[in-house]
Amino acid sequence: MREWLGKVRVSGFVVIMLGLVVLGTFVLVPTVGTYMDQRQQIQALRNAVALSQSEVADLQTQRERWSDPAYIRTQARERLGYTFPGEVVYLIDNDLPASATPQEQADVSGDVGQTRTDWMAQLVRSVAASGAAQVAVPSLEIGVPDPAPSATPAG
Repeated sequence: MREWLGKVRVSGFVVIMLGLVVLGTFVLVPTVGTYMDQRQQIQALRNAVALSQSEVADLQTQRERWSDPAYIRTQARERLGYTFPGEVVYLIDNDLPASATPQEQADVSGDVGQTRTDWMAQLVRSVAASGAAQVAVPSLEIGVPDPAPSATPAG
């Protein structure tokens, strides 16, 4: 290895050029990274602007629709059920097609069942068992603090 290194002749020009390449790399890499981040931000902002413009266009078409008296009249009739004076309104109660109507279901059970246990005795046993259970959280005494301090004041 030492023999190989001894055969390599490096001139001052090559050292200066390598130093400039390394220096240029250290200077340009952060700048290129910043440039790429800014390009991504610009693209994200352009997408947001395009989305906002489409929303604005939708709202403008909706505003134009609401400026049409026929559209307002139709919406009042459909949504609110408004009618003109003298009109007769017929409400159809069952306007679903036969395939969409709910089908009749058979009863779950024809005869009434009766429980075989005494619910009152079971309730008493449940209350007694819950009262005899040990409490996992220690009980806290909540009340008014003692007006007379128990410790003597320092002084």
